[in-house]
Amino acid sequence: MSLGSPVGLLDSFEKGLERAVNSAFAKTFRSGIQPVEIASALRREVDTKAAVVTRDRIIAPNSFVVRLSEDDHGRMHGLGGALTDELHALLTKHADSQGYSFAGPIAISLEADEKVTTGTVRVHSTTAEGRVTWQAVLDVDGRRHPITQARTVIGRGSDANVVISDAGSSRRHAEVLWDGERAMMRDLGSTNGTKVNGVRVGEAALPTDTTLTIGRTDLVFRIVPIAAPTTAPHDDATRAYGVRPQ
Repeated sequence: MSLGSPVGLLDSFEKGLERAVNSAFAKTFRSGIQPVEIASALRREVDTKAAVVTRDRIIAPNSFVVRLSEDDHGRMHGLGGALTDELHALLTKHADSQGYSFAGPIAISLEADEKVTTGTVRVHSTTAEGRVTWQAVLDVDGRRHPITQARTVIGRGSDANVVISDAGSSRRHAEVLWDGERAMMRDLGSTNGTKVNGVRVGEAALPTDTTLTIGRTDLVFRIVPIAAPTTAPHDDATRAYGVRPQ
């Protein structure tokens, strides 16, 4: 998978921020750094540091320190939290379009640096303290069930690990086998059978984002990144945001 971005996406990214900032602040920046240049620098940093980890997942850095000259920092700081709100929204949109995952909350901090010249931006990034692990889960009716053992039984019975209220399911309908790296589904001799991505099977491998159907209930098997969140610096221009699981 290419980590590069088409020019059209960059144009859209920059114009989107430019419109948002111009509408929020009736102010012309005649010299020094422009808000859109900070957005472009963050995008380039994400594209450069994004790394393929495993299982078709690309992890991007989620903690950013933007270093500006003292003059530029003073002007950007004057925009308040609205600037970092827009940067976060557009950075998240770019990551979604590229298929990147974040291992923790996004933090964007603007800092003054006397070594940076006016009109120049430097970005430093890190990824959730460098710790990324993978968790298997089953998403059912808006609820997420972590798979924490080698055998997870799904069914209508109270002794099942994942209980579904579906008259078309058996008490012990099927099981998911998980070894920490690979998963498979095995039907447990249920009355109505189990479908994997719409096909009735007795057993099947479970890549991430596979749909199991039991009765009229869909269960989506996923492998998601889990990591300890980073802590953003305490600064007026710093915002930390939660990231929804992908």
